[in-house]
Amino acid sequence: MLCTRCRIRTAVTDDGLCTFCSGTRPPLPAGLMAPVPGPGGWGVGTWPRSPVGLARAVTALLGVVIAADLFAIGTGLHMRGLWQGLVTDGSMDIYGRDGDTAETLYGVAALSQGVALLATAVVFIVWFHRTRRNAEVFDPSVQRMGPGWAVGGWFVPIANFWFPYRVASGVWEASAQTRADGGWREVPRTPLNLWWAAWVASLLFTRATGRLWERAEDPEAIVQAAGLVAASDALDIVAAVLAVLYVRAVTRMQVERALRGQAPDAPAPSPAPGVHR
Repeated sequence: MLCTRCRIRTAVTDDGLCTFCSGTRPPLPAGLMAPVPGPGGWGVGTWPRSPVGLARAVTALLGVVIAADLFAIGTGLHMRGLWQGLVTDGSMDIYGRDGDTAETLYGVAALSQGVALLATAVVFIVWFHRTRRNAEVFDPSVQRMGPGWAVGGWFVPIANFWFPYRVASGVWEASAQTRADGGWREVPRTPLNLWWAAWVASLLFTRATGRLWERAEDPEAIVQAAGLVAASDALDIVAAVLAVLYVRAVTRMQVERALRGQAPDAPAPSPAPGVHR
């Protein structure tokens, strides 16, 4: 029977209304906490949503980023070798067909890096926001910044070196797997801290080497800048690998947290009939 008011959802009350039209909601499973007023702000749901699909997409896109970086390193070192030949023995290959091909491939590599980075950033921020909203359900008391900062924090100059980490720190703490007795288990933040340190270092190094590359005019400067750009691409690969580990760690904790389905200090759920621990 459809709701007598909206004619869309199934009626669940005696007077023929659905849960939305009647203003009722099913209870949270096994002790999950509803949001409380605080940094969570508006729009935070009362049910955790699975981050697994988004995490898989982020992981796949980070793999594309790594592949693009490897391509850029290969083409960059090849072009650097041609310029090095000009510096050491006066070889003019850089001005011939080999040089044109090397520059074309290097341009393609730079374009592929930009596209991969943009696509990954969009999906990662969506996943990041999803995990922050879930953290509000798990434990809103440990959240230092609202879920909106999971998106906006990345776009605030200077503050984007710190705000997203504060959001991620609250997500990590709220997502920590509970013990069987309902207490909290301390989970080392090594994946979070390593990822964030590598990301900040990669961002700063990439900006610095990019300026050196733009200003390089003589062959010696080009050789030096090309080597540093390749090193920054290698650091970006390290940051991408650590990002994969971080995404997998948070996603795993949130899945375990949701399956256990209990709030801090709540009693452990009783095992289902016929199930023995």
